[in-house]
Amino acid sequence: MSYCLNPECQQPENSNTAELCLNCGFNLLLRQRYRPIQLIGRGGFGKTFLAIDEDIPSQPRCAVKQFYFHDRDPKIFNKALELFHQEAIRLDDLKHPQIPKLLACFEQERQIYLVQEFIDGQTLKQELDRSVCDENQIWQVLQDLLSVLQFIHDKRVIHRDIKPENIIRRQSDNKLVLIDFGIAKLLTDSALLRSATLIGSQDYVAPEQMRGKVFPASDLYSLGVTCIRLMTQVPPLDMYDCNTERWWWRDFLPKGTSISNELGEILDKLLQTNLSQRYSFAAEVLQDINAALDLRHQNFLSLKTPLAKPSQRIAPTLNHRHNSANLNAPPTPEPEISPTKTPANSAENLSLSVISNLDPTMISARAVDYTRLRDFLSKKKWKEADRETWTVMCQSLSLTPGTQLEISQIYQLPCPDLQTVDRLWLHYSQGRFGFSVQKEIYESVKGDYVRFCDRVNWQTYNSATALGQIKFSQQAPPGHLPYRSWVGGVQWLRHLDALSAKLTECDNNAAAKL
Repeated sequence: MSYCLNPECQQPENSNTAELCLNCGFNLLLRQRYRPIQLIGRGGFGKTFLAIDEDIPSQPRCAVKQFYFHDRDPKIFNKALELFHQEAIRLDDLKHPQIPKLLACFEQERQIYLVQEFIDGQTLKQELDRSVCDENQIWQVLQDLLSVLQFIHDKRVIHRDIKPENIIRRQSDNKLVLIDFGIAKLLTDSALLRSATLIGSQDYVAPEQMRGKVFPASDLYSLGVTCIRLMTQVPPLDMYDCNTERWWWRDFLPKGTSISNELGEILDKLLQTNLSQRYSFAAEVLQDINAALDLRHQNFLSLKTPLAKPSQRIAPTLNHRHNSANLNAPPTPEPEISPTKTPANSAENLSLSVISNLDPTMISARAVDYTRLRDFLSKKKWKEADRETWTVMCQSLSLTPGTQLEISQIYQLPCPDLQTVDRLWLHYSQGRFGFSVQKEIYESVKGDYVRFCDRVNWQTYNSATALGQIKFSQQAPPGHLPYRSWVGGVQWLRHLDALSAKLTECDNNAAAKL
């Protein structure tokens, strides 16, 4: 089907091959390539359509935004068009994996259009209609979106309309995508759209935004309101007391729901009506979130009882034997090469594999010195250890440190060196990090790389931005470290196939020698 974009058309549906609307004669193709097929949204400034790009053989889907201009004055329209292109340039600068790509912007038949990447998924509003979010989901919403807000604020852009309807959970990787960056901002600031004195949804906007002032903190306020809406399903203004100027969102949580003090304090600070008492920048919120989650994990680990007994499993590949002189003494447990088969989607479910206080044996087939890696790991300097891991892997292949390894080179890694690196990570992370942990998780999701990345909290793209989101902390998800910085070539997303196969080969070789 083709959908007519004439705002006055009463019968917009046409055949999928028509070029002109049968009802009003309006051109159905934009720039002779974009064919709108369905109306998917509307707002005060226009409509959004699902379209296909007929200029590309695969005819990919895209989103077309059409903006209204009721004022017929040519001067007003031309000025609006000029400002539209200025704002489009700013949008084009917002290249982030959780922001739809800008594909085109143009004017046609005195209408202004913006073409963007189509995000396949459901909005948080659609998810909210089915169920509320629990605390863990809110932590994830905050972490996902705060990194996006930090990015756009660094670009001197303020979204102005954060709400569940403008957040899509992308189906391909489960990541949250922020949509609907308003072209209307500049237009309103220039008094061209006089009927619109406020950009944003009244339920979610910050108090200063109601008065025409916006800051990065204004987006943070809207994010806080979005979170309490997701937890309660209650319209935001129903939870706000105008007399005391306070949010009473805790009173509206579903029966039996409890929220930790750490999350409650962060949300309360996001919701402060006074700018001086609210978070000013996304980085400040992320810092408090990381501190809160680190504390939660530390408390959890302090209460955790041992998950394995020394007599249950002893790794055969270490070529290390217990001293049998004292037969009555209990055997000393040894570190393992790989963790037990357990679900790998949380710290609580992943068994700790390292059950020895002894330093792991450091063996190299190429005379590689692993002292620095051991020292970094023993001091919990995870970032330095991650870089050193890349260095020693290159040295084991007689390559210059910093050389990115192709898939074929992963198969050439000497087993003693690969196992030494893995043992060191396993030992000093208490079984949380290491190549064998990653192998276990990868196998548990049946080699689905997207699901693996979701488990270990990696991005499904390779860039400096992805590296910047790595958490060099022992409270990061199991398998989060070491990161894949050392992988090169165009097939980097297949590196776990090669790494898993190599680890299996090394384990089999070691077992055969016993």
